Amino acid sequence: MYVHVPAMRGQIGSRTYYACLMPLSAIPNLFKFTDWTGFTPEDREQRVLNEKRIPELKSYILDNEEDYIFSSITASYKSQPTFEAIPNGGSLGGALGVLRLKLGDELIINDGQHRCAGIAAALKENPELGEQTISVLLFPWESKDRVQQMFSDLNRFVQKTSKSLDILYDKRDKISASTLASIEQVPVFQALTDKDNVSLKTKSTKLFTLAALYDANRELLKGREDSDIMGNATLLTEYWKAVAENMVDWDMVLTRHKEAGELRAEKLSAHSTILRALGGLGQELMKSDDWRTRLSRLQEIDWSKKNQEWENICITANSVVSNRQARAATKAFVKFKLGMELTDGEKRSLEKSPAFTAAVSA
Repeated sequence: MYVHVPAMRGQIGSRTYYACLMPLSAIPNLFKFTDWTGFTPEDREQRVLNEKRIPELKSYILDNEEDYIFSSITASYKSQPTFEAIPNGGSLGGALGVLRLKLGDELIINDGQHRCAGIAAALKENPELGEQTISVLLFPWESKDRVQQMFSDLNRFVQKTSKSLDILYDKRDKISASTLASIEQVPVFQALTDKDNVSLKTKSTKLFTLAALYDANRELLKGREDSDIMGNATLLTEYWKAVAENMVDWDMVLTRHKEAGELRAEKLSAHSTILRALGGLGQELMKSDDWRTRLSRLQEIDWSKKNQEWENICITANSVVSNRQARAATKAFVKFKLGMELTDGEKRSLEKSPAFTAAVSA
């Protein structure tokens, strides 16, 4: 039995290849899913399949059946397929036609094994997706060395986009949409947020990254992730405007009385760890009627990196750290400074802080 798919025949380098459209239903039947776990790296034709990625890809397809998208799959064939060119193909010179593939002659995946596995998983829950198509590039299988080289060539120059750019372009993420809407309403964020890079260069004139604000807002919107986008944007705007009113350092840069790079070098006030802490405590703080009054105490905090109070909280050996423990301790310490009640866990996170232990025992 054969499968017939529309295809174009092309040339790249010294090799003939085919660009074709395949129904998704063909993927479980035609593509070879090899378990490379028991092979040495030298004997594998590509990386080991990461099973943890499959549910995420499956959900992406099933949750976005009307507008999901995938790039082409690249595979190698061992049995030469039959290409039947369309007569009088015009300017394409016989490159347009139908490719005939024999069922049972599995295709070796060079690039896209996780996409294929995700599609196969999605088909089990919704077989109707099988009628949809995906583009596939087919090359002749020559040797293990050749397919290893193909895998290397296809992946070596791939550059992951920054987290900030992912957030900026993701129209499905409600927190992303709320974050972007609120940024335009908070002057300091509107003027001083880098929406492209995940970290700020030394000479950057910005104070914040979109990625850092997004993480802070995830903390602030816990429990409201699926709420109305504009309603969440209004809440974010209200909170961060109140915070900004009490962050003198931010205003110094906004009004050009201080350079952004100078502030970042000297102070913690715009660091992602502090932003995330402010977002996290905001989620709790806004439940109280006096939350604006409590935020006024932010003006009393010494954000200088030289301030010994930050030692063993988010500064260790004169370096700012942003791991999970540091973030928890930073949030707890800022809560303490604002006069908020701490949980037992938050008190334990501050046990190594000389400033906290001294204040508690005083």
